[in-house]
Amino acid sequence: MHVLITGGSSGIGAATALAYARTGADVTITYNTGADRAAEVVARVEEAGVRGAAVRLDLEDHATIAPAVAQAGPVDALVANAVRWGNVQPGSVAFEDVPAAEWSATMHANVVGNALLVQAVLPEMRRRRWGRIVLVSSGIGEEGVPGPGPYGTAKMALHGMARALAWEAGRDGILVNVAVAGLTVTGVRPFPQDVLDRLAARTPTRRLSTADDMAALIVFLGSAANHNLTGEIIRDGSNAGRSAHAI
Repeated sequence: MHVLITGGSSGIGAATALAYARTGADVTITYNTGADRAAEVVARVEEAGVRGAAVRLDLEDHATIAPAVAQAGPVDALVANAVRWGNVQPGSVAFEDVPAAEWSATMHANVVGNALLVQAVLPEMRRRRWGRIVLVSSGIGEEGVPGPGPYGTAKMALHGMARALAWEAGRDGILVNVAVAGLTVTGVRPFPQDVLDRLAARTPTRRLSTADDMAALIVFLGSAANHNLTGEIIRDGSNAGRSAHAI
């Protein structure tokens, strides 16, 4: 099995690459600017006795997408994890003041870029009549945060994309699902410990998920262990941290 993971040089993407490697899958990760970090992940993947590789892909530069997929080779499972975070931080500006250029750039990368990524892997999956696609979303899309909305809006678009693809590709043995990450402890974006503790207390398990937890969910959805689950939105337990269901 050969897996392509975008945004695989750190965080959830890197954890997913290592989790797949432990199952015996060959793994190609993509990176945008973190070539050194990507090389480190590839080295750890290969320690599991499988093949690893890294290719550059920039969701904002659509011309890089098809060549990156071609360089990776035939893909059995795609994990669309790469993201453009955006230049407007939550709480920094009112919704009505978000520039049109920011909306366009966020949709261009996170929606259109991921659509083109899926288009690039589908023909080979159809030819072999088997494939798994996991689109990585965020609880911010459903719960929201005060202020600007381009990032959350783009993430919600992936939910619609998965539903369309489930019907479009299911007859060819291709299953497409969304893994929704809540606030995940990855070390990439540190949060104050008191904030993490308060959010953890609001979850059913009293803990926030780690990158490894998300990786386990993604690997299941994007493997042969998933027999017929498609078009679904699977929420990681950390999503409850922002909900009203505190106990």
